[in-house]
Amino acid sequence: MSYVANTLDNLVHQTAFFNLTVGNYLMIVVALVFLYLAIVKGFEPLLLVPIAFGMLLVNIYPDIMHPVSEGGAGGGLLYYFYLLDEWSILPSLIFMGVGAMTDFGPLIANPTSFLLGAAAQFGIFAAYFGAIGMGFNDKAAAAISIIGGADGPTSIFLAGKLGQTALLGPIAVAAYSYMSLVPIIQPPIMKLFTTEKERKIKMAQLRPVTKLEKILFPIIVTIVVCLILPTTAPLVGMLMLGNLFRESGVVRQLQETASNALMYIVVIVLGTSVGATTSAEAFLNLDTLKIVALGLIAFAFGTLAGVLFGKIMCLVTKGRVNPLIGSAGVSAVPMAARVSQKVGAEADPTNFLLMHAMGPNVAGVIGTAVAAGTFMAVFGVF
Repeated sequence: MSYVANTLDNLVHQTAFFNLTVGNYLMIVVALVFLYLAIVKGFEPLLLVPIAFGMLLVNIYPDIMHPVSEGGAGGGLLYYFYLLDEWSILPSLIFMGVGAMTDFGPLIANPTSFLLGAAAQFGIFAAYFGAIGMGFNDKAAAAISIIGGADGPTSIFLAGKLGQTALLGPIAVAAYSYMSLVPIIQPPIMKLFTTEKERKIKMAQLRPVTKLEKILFPIIVTIVVCLILPTTAPLVGMLMLGNLFRESGVVRQLQETASNALMYIVVIVLGTSVGATTSAEAFLNLDTLKIVALGLIAFAFGTLAGVLFGKIMCLVTKGRVNPLIGSAGVSAVPMAARVSQKVGAEADPTNFLLMHAMGPNVAGVIGTAVAAGTFMAVFGVF
């Protein structure tokens, strides 16, 4: 009888109920909220579903983020996924997939879009000085600041390169969360700082871009950017390689693999491993709250800077540029461009801004990678 009682007692105490803290239960609730937003509300489910599920797993079974010991203890699975984040492998592969999926034609057709993409990066530097003011060291502040570009892969890449692995989880979750919440965060800022007349501006159709231009663009950008900032090669190089797969027309199988099967595999591994960094012990602290607040401020500031620069371009061109496309200068591709289109269509249903907004959107991806490379060069990291 005592054997049965001891066995039942052991089984009961092996359940998670006796090992979880209040913090774990709180993070489980947060994971469920994220799943609700992804599945019911449709907020970027490709990002939020794996992140939220990784968050759920690690707070039910924390050992899943511990390496397997010699005795076989430890869950291990997501720990080894996470190493691919630390080693910058997954962020670089994500960039290759983005390049393979994205048409750079709007940026080539309207090179001034680079200015709007650059303007939106002011959010990064605002977050950097804000993080310094909140007590973070230089490298931590630089890693946190990339959240302002709404670029999850670059945030992970820079945090790993600068040795800020302790902050990588909160930084990555904040970056991907704000990427998912672009349709909620950006429109109020865009509407507040533009007039209805400006939002109704219809832009002239972009000129056709030749196949030769589309092939030369990724090659030239790689050479120029990587010669100036060699540390950007893993990100910019992979972004441009993916785009060259797309535009060359001779490696259709590689383009399809990079933009579909490989991309989705990487998203699953990266998303779940990022979510698994949010154990209650690592996530529920003051530094995390600071990072989340700084990320929101930086993202809002980047959106604002893009819109304000768009207004300047509208003034200079005598009303030929709709300021709304400036908000797409953040790196969330193609979400930010879709938001520009949506807000413009609300003012005038016949207005079509999507392709015009894709120029600053692509420029923002390149700009965020350049900002990360600049920080690496400043700190002597290669």
